[in-house]
This record gives sequence, C-alpha cells and structure tokens, in this order.
Amino acid sequence: MLKELLIKNFAIIDDLNIHFEDGLTILSGETGAGKSIIINAVNLLLGSRASAKMIRDGNDTAELSAFFDVPEASKAAAIMAENGYEPKDGLLVRRVIAGNDRHRVYINDRMATMQMLASITANLAGISGQRAHQGLLREETHLSILDRFGGLLPLVAQVADRYEQLVPLFRTLDVLKAKKNNREKEMDLLRYQAAEIADADIMPGEDESLEKDKLRLKHTEFLHRSVFSVIESLHGADGAILEQLGEVRKCLEKAADLDDGLTAGVQGLSDHLFGLEDVTETLRSYLGTLNNETDRLESVETRLDLINRLKRKYGGSLETLFQKRDAIEAEVCAVDDLDDDIRRNETQLSDVYDHVADLARHLSERRKGVATDFSQAVEKELNGLKMAGSRFAVRLSLPPCGKPASPWLYVDDKQLSVTGIDQAAFMISPNVGESLKPLVAIASGGELSRVVLALKAILAETDAVGTVIFDEVDAGIGGAVADVVGKKLKALSKKHQLICITHLPQIARFGDHHYHIKKQVENGRTTTAIRPMDPDERINEIARMLGGEKITRTALEHARALMAKHTRCLTISR
Repeated sequence: MLKELLIKNFAIIDDLNIHFEDGLTILSGETGAGKSIIINAVNLLLGSRASAKMIRDGNDTAELSAFFDVPEASKAAAIMAENGYEPKDGLLVRRVIAGNDRHRVYINDRMATMQMLASITANLAGISGQRAHQGLLREETHLSILDRFGGLLPLVAQVADRYEQLVPLFRTLDVLKAKKNNREKEMDLLRYQAAEIADADIMPGEDESLEKDKLRLKHTEFLHRSVFSVIESLHGADGAILEQLGEVRKCLEKAADLDDGLTAGVQGLSDHLFGLEDVTETLRSYLGTLNNETDRLESVETRLDLINRLKRKYGGSLETLFQKRDAIEAEVCAVDDLDDDIRRNETQLSDVYDHVADLARHLSERRKGVATDFSQAVEKELNGLKMAGSRFAVRLSLPPCGKPASPWLYVDDKQLSVTGIDQAAFMISPNVGESLKPLVAIASGGELSRVVLALKAILAETDAVGTVIFDEVDAGIGGAVADVVGKKLKALSKKHQLICITHLPQIARFGDHHYHIKKQVENGRTTTAIRPMDPDERINEIARMLGGEKITRTALEHARALMAKHTRCLTISR
C-alpha cells in the first residue's frame, strides 16, 4: 500500500507531501491544477523513463519519493529479500532527476537499477488510465487476462517451459541436418584425400631417410671405388697393411719370448690386427650391398616424389601432412557421427513435442470453458455499470501470423507459441441488436472506461497489485452512470487501496479520503498544492464540481444531499 508521496522541483510542483490511507482516496481540482503531474510522478517511481525536461525551471534536479507498506507474503517482499532488502521495513523508492540526464534510483537508501525498481514495484501498484485503456485494446493482452481469471497461469507456465525447451531442440536439429547436407557434398573429396594419404603409408621422418638414400645411390660408383681401394690397401695388394702388421707381430712375438714385458705389446697388435680384419669384412659386405642396389635409385626417387607431392598438397612438411590426415579423419568421423546426433536429437525433440502438445491441447480446452465463465462475469459487471443488454464474448482463434519455418511449431494444424495454441480477442456488443465486434471497435470512451472497470472488478480477487490509481475512469460518463461507477470503485477499495482522480461529484462522494489539488501563484511562480479536506470543505468541493467556480446555494444543497446519501449507503452497508 502507498503510504506517502513526496514531490520536489518537479514540473510546476515546488514541494509536495501527500499521505495516503487504505480505502478509496479521491483527488480533485480544477483542470490544469497538476493532477496529471502527480500521475507522472508516480509512474516515474514505478519505473518509467525520466527526462531532464521534467525538472522545475530554475532547479538543477527534481526529487521524487514514495513509501510503500510491503505485505509479508507478497511477490514484492520475496524480490526484496532476494536482493538484500528487508521487506518488514517497507519500501522507500527515491528518484533523483538531473539536468544532465544522469538520473539516479535509490531503494531503501541504496542505489539501484531501473530493472530492480520495476521488478519490485510491478507487484505493488498500477495506474489504470489512458495507457490501461490502450493496453486493453491490444489483443495480445486479452489472453493473459483470460488466463488470470481462470487460474490458468500455472498451466501456461508449464507450456512456456516446455516451449522454451522445444525451440532450441528443433533449431539444433535444423543445424545438424544442414551441416550433414553441406558435409555430404564435401565427403567425396574428404574420403579421397583420406585414402590418398592412407595409401601412401608414410612413416615419420621417411622423407629425410629417403633423401639420404638418394644421395648415397647417386654416388654408388664413387663409394664402390673408395671402399674397394681401402680393402685393397688393407688386405688385397702386395705389402697390404694386414700383411705388414702380421710380420710386425711375428717379430715382436720372438722378442717377447725373451722379455715378458713385451707380451702386452704383442696382445695390442693382435687386437688391432683382428679389428682391421673385421673392418675389412664389413667393407666387403658394404660392397655387396652396393652391388645389390644398382636398380634401387629409381624406386627411391619415385617414392620421394610421391611424398614431396603430398607434402606440397597438404602443408609443406610431414608434420602438417599428418595434421591434415588427422583433421580429415576427424571430419569423416564427425559426419558419420552426425546421423547418431540427429537420431538422438529427434528422439528428445519428439518427447518434448509430445509433452508440450498435450499441455497445449489441455490448456486450450480449459480456456474454452473459462472464456464462457469470463464472458458471463463481464456481462454481469457491465449490467451493473449501466450497460444492460451488452453482450460480451471471447473469441479464441489462431495467431494471425505467417506459417513458421518448422513443422515442430504446429499442434493439430494450430500454430504453437509460448502461450499455447490460442489467441484471445475480446468481442462486445454494447447495444441490443448489434453483432459482436472486437473491443478495439468501441468508439465511446465511456463504454471503454466501464469495460476497464468491469475487468478490474472481476480480476480483483486474483490481482496481486495492492494499490491501483485510476485516472480518466470518468471519461465519457456522467449522471447515473457515474454513480454506479463510484459504487463499483467503492467496492473495489475493499480489496485494494484505490486512488482516483476524477472531475465527477457522483464519484468523488464515495471517497474515504478526499484531497484538493490547486494551482496557485506565489512570489511570481506558479506552483501546485494539495491538501486533505474536512467534511465542510468536501461539501464545497462537491458543489464546485457540480456547478463550477461560482458555488450557489443550490449546488451546496445538492452537494450535501449527495454526501448524505453516501453516508446512508455506508450505514446500510455496515
């Protein structure tokens, strides 16, 4: 409940402080006195956008504050608690509007964001004025009103939850199928490349090894000649090294027979002699190898050409070639795995679709029954608001939009959305004998105002908003209609705190509290003042509303009669 409103340096308001109570509070005053400014101030405190143009001339900033009692079990209390505020202390909202458009928001004296402000105040107060009328004319709001009336919001939330699961699943499926189609076009090339590299069966370092073989084989004649010459020098020629070493060893052996100290020398020569014989045998084997490789150069060069061609084709080195091979294999495996991914996705998607489709069908059936009850309730309220004979109906139809790309967004040939498979449109015939037409076709502001009020009355039990501010509720009405509207507002004030701006005495007389708004000039500046009125002042204000600025005796008597009638009604109702 709104307890206090402070406005400072805002438009033509210098400094205003208003205390509110529960029940029905009436705000009245001359046209242009500043009633709409107060509504604008409350809108800003509920989270609407601010502008430096709202600051009173001659000031750098404007400041607005509102204090709310917050019900302990309310959604607003839960949001406050989640964000570190103590709901038991109430809610103090303060907005500072700066000339440089760098505005600030405070919640319980802590700087906050506009998003935080809007999330908390959305469940505390609402303004039913021109915007509410315009909102009622938007058919996209009708379905939510119907669902609120029928207590279908939990079921709607289930549909929305499954719908939010469904959408990414079918989008993922589309991506997977598109990827498969695109990859299939590349698969022949990928598989050819994979086979080309696999068939080459290249080993790591093989290119370097073949380059060495190529160098050796191209110089086979030189190698053969060199090695043969060494063998001849060691063993084959007259006076070869091995022959000479053999003679030297014999000579040293004879000397060692005379002196044991030469035995080690004999052994050393023997070891070198044996080693050179092993070297000679190794070189002879090498020559045999050379003789057997006379035709291998061509095969080495052919193999090396193949490897170099693949290296150039796939990156320039064996390392990049192997990386390309692994990448191609991964691509081929990924394409092969796509079928498994698609099957898994389709299974999951089918399960979610079946669930959301069942929920949407059930919700649609429930809505049909609720639409009948809702229509009857609206007709009853309109009858009490001097619109007897009016017919009201809810048309449930398909959403008027083009066919979506995915077949997963259809249930029984009806387009599925986050709210199910229905769209609601309020239809009305305010005059007997006329056909039902969309609510948007209503030309009379008075009729639309009463429809808004009827809906407020019907939704009073389910509406979580504690404070409702009515602006322009008296648009296009008067006389007996105004009287029944006043009674309806009075009845609503038993369930909500109501603040009503009105020009009609028939409505004003029902107020539990009555404030007068007046524009005045002080020290050469225009300003707006507001003050509560005592019973005598209320009589004068009702008389002014009846007869204009010049209050006549007749107007006063009429005003007293209206207030007395209201008092009798209160006594009877009690």
